Amino acid sequence: MASRTGDLVSPFQPAHQLDLDALLRYASVNVSDFPRSPSKFTISQFGHGQSNPTFLMEVGSGAAVKRYVLRKKPAGKLLESAHAVDREFQVLRALGDHTVVPVPKVFCLCNDPNVIGTAFYIMEFLEGRIFIDSKLPGVPPERRRAIYRATAKTLASIHSANVDMIGLGKYGRRDNYCRRQIERWARQYIASTAEGKPASNPKMFRLIDWLRQNIPPEDSSGVAAGIVHGDFRIDNLVFHPTEDRVIGILDWELSTLGNQMSDVAHCCLPYTVVIGQNKHLDAGFEVTGIPEGIPSQAEFLDDYCSASGNPWPAKVWKFYVAFALFRGASICTGIYNRWLLGNASGGERARYVGNHANELINFAMDFIARKSVLPENPPSVAQADAKQFGNGNKIQNILDERGRFVPSQRVLELRNKLIKFMEDYIYPNEKEFEKLAQSDARWTIHPEEERLRELARKEGLWNLWIPFDSAARARKLIFGEGPNSISDGGRDLLFGAGLSNLEYGYLCEIMGRSFWAPQIFNCSAPDTGNMEVLLRYGNKEQLEEWLIPLLEGKIRSAFAMTEPQVASSEATNIECSIKRQGDSYIINGNKWWTSGAMDPRCRVLIVMGKTDFSAAKHKQQSMILVDIKTPGVHIKRPLLVFGFDDAPHGHAEISFENVCVPAKNILLGEGRGFEIAQGRLGPGRLHHCMRLIGAAERGMQLMAERALSRKAFGKFIAQHGSFLSEMAKCRIELERTRLLVLEAADQLDRLGNKKARGTIAMAKVAAPNMALKVLDMAIQVHGAAGFSTDTVLSHLWATARTLRVADGPDDVHLGTIAKLELQRAKL
Repeated sequence: MASRTGDLVSPFQPAHQLDLDALLRYASVNVSDFPRSPSKFTISQFGHGQSNPTFLMEVGSGAAVKRYVLRKKPAGKLLESAHAVDREFQVLRALGDHTVVPVPKVFCLCNDPNVIGTAFYIMEFLEGRIFIDSKLPGVPPERRRAIYRATAKTLASIHSANVDMIGLGKYGRRDNYCRRQIERWARQYIASTAEGKPASNPKMFRLIDWLRQNIPPEDSSGVAAGIVHGDFRIDNLVFHPTEDRVIGILDWELSTLGNQMSDVAHCCLPYTVVIGQNKHLDAGFEVTGIPEGIPSQAEFLDDYCSASGNPWPAKVWKFYVAFALFRGASICTGIYNRWLLGNASGGERARYVGNHANELINFAMDFIARKSVLPENPPSVAQADAKQFGNGNKIQNILDERGRFVPSQRVLELRNKLIKFMEDYIYPNEKEFEKLAQSDARWTIHPEEERLRELARKEGLWNLWIPFDSAARARKLIFGEGPNSISDGGRDLLFGAGLSNLEYGYLCEIMGRSFWAPQIFNCSAPDTGNMEVLLRYGNKEQLEEWLIPLLEGKIRSAFAMTEPQVASSEATNIECSIKRQGDSYIINGNKWWTSGAMDPRCRVLIVMGKTDFSAAKHKQQSMILVDIKTPGVHIKRPLLVFGFDDAPHGHAEISFENVCVPAKNILLGEGRGFEIAQGRLGPGRLHHCMRLIGAAERGMQLMAERALSRKAFGKFIAQHGSFLSEMAKCRIELERTRLLVLEAADQLDRLGNKKARGTIAMAKVAAPNMALKVLDMAIQVHGAAGFSTDTVLSHLWATARTLRVADGPDDVHLGTIAKLELQRAKL
């Protein structure tokens, strides 16, 4: 059975007594909402785990008691680089603030040894269950499967975090992780056995030599590196009190950046050896028999690989398991050494880890001697292969009819609802919207547009663009909800449908079929990109002031970056100045092509400028929120795109003359503008590619209708061979571009902006060029009518052509693609 987190405590061990008065004074000042002048303040020690001493703090007055967890560095002589609680605090804060990875909230870090003797941090207490025994005794078989599946998905969530986006890009070296770890733990083992307490094991050195000679090739480059937990196992997870899902990952002492397959192998150790509290270790599940309901090792790995997108590790699995056993042996030796010195946090249980160390070495040597350790293919592939043969060995079709990029039932339902909405309301109103946009009142909003926006919201077709991870961060900041909280209906509507970028791709394409559609669903640029910036980088006050009204559709926004006097495709060229003056910033500069600024509903501008012209090249820029009604903000004129002013949306030239903005409006901090700009290049800009697929589909539809109804030279255009050939080529171009865009969205979900940047760049080049080709062909088939505003073709073409510049020049994207190719060639 599981242990409740609050039941894993015991009285203080003599080596870990704390100055409670000093701790209470520190916590009262540094922990938000910490009870003032409490009548109760008790400390007990968690006995589970043997690394950094961990304590339960119970504080309160009367019946009201708050519980916190304190984790500190051990006292006494420590091994090099061990027990770095400051790193634990850093990774927990980054993951908690910027991802949906379930971690406890951290409150404060204290590096002053004068408080309680060593560095420590305080975090929230999670009320839940911890499964100490990996065999899950007392748990029904069907729930065992669910618990192990949740474990695999949780590990995949860690490995999917984009370290560069969440401020952990320098948390560790990414290359040669296993090689460096082998040398580190070899040194630790030698240091722990240097004085013969305990004695060294000769087999350990043979194991070290084998590992050095069998490091997988992918380890050296670090291309696929990311966050490594370092001690990920089922008893370091806190599960929900009643549900089989993880609410917290504990013990991040060994976390860093590196080869993530080492985490997976460490988590799978129970299949090879069961590490318990007995004097000796037991053989793993694969020898003693897998408890009913627990998946096989191959099934567990299949769940992980499916959730993370990582390849099946059959060829390298022997190394990673042996590496995990080796590292475990070195850690156990260090714990036993500390026990002999009297400062191991595990107490008397630590006396057995000396035996465990030598037994782990034996298990490792036996494991590397095995001929086969994992099937060549994952079980899901093997099962698919088996479907080839039916009764009497009749060959069946192995291919999944759904294919790789076919939407789920839920997305299909949304897509069908969206198509119906377009057919019932958007297409019939296009000419009405266009009529107003061509009139003297074109800078006003058509009453029907506002009605349709309200209807779209009621239909659940509102804010569909919001990525689920960004929504989770915003909910946590605004409403104080954890990453696993279930929100009420109103909040869920506000934050969209919880779709991935790939899932949204199927819907965004439909919206792209009409120039007017995205804004009806609150899914139009630049609002989506601006809201994404706020979702990812805004603080609570900024989210409440600007994001909530944008999500509700009460206001609109614009992004002011491009400047007339410099090549703004290179963000470092920006000349607009943002100078600090007391509690304000003063902005001076000129911007143009500020899309959306002409809209009467536009209230906020995200302005990019330079706060420090003398700083490093990529640290000069900052982004700041500016109320468009602030004195000194002057809308000079609307700009035309091939004759279209895109009213009432518009593209404005704006001057900023001594515009005074509160200092609190700075986004993320001074010098972070370039970083935000790069982060903004992901989901929001891939939406353009998705919409272009829809625009091209509209062009194909109109082209076919015209060709089937118009005659030239005695027969329908559709009967001319030259037309048929060109139309077929358009369909080929459209379909392969759609697949590329969906692949980019999928990589964005699985790998994050940075790792997906090559495919995103390809999509940004391919999509507008494809759309231009298709729309040009559609215009050609329409003849003179194609150039007029009697059809949507000319407007769709003009929009597509701008995106070869507005979404970053083709040349910039092509440069990115080529550089990545050359990097791969050097590996």
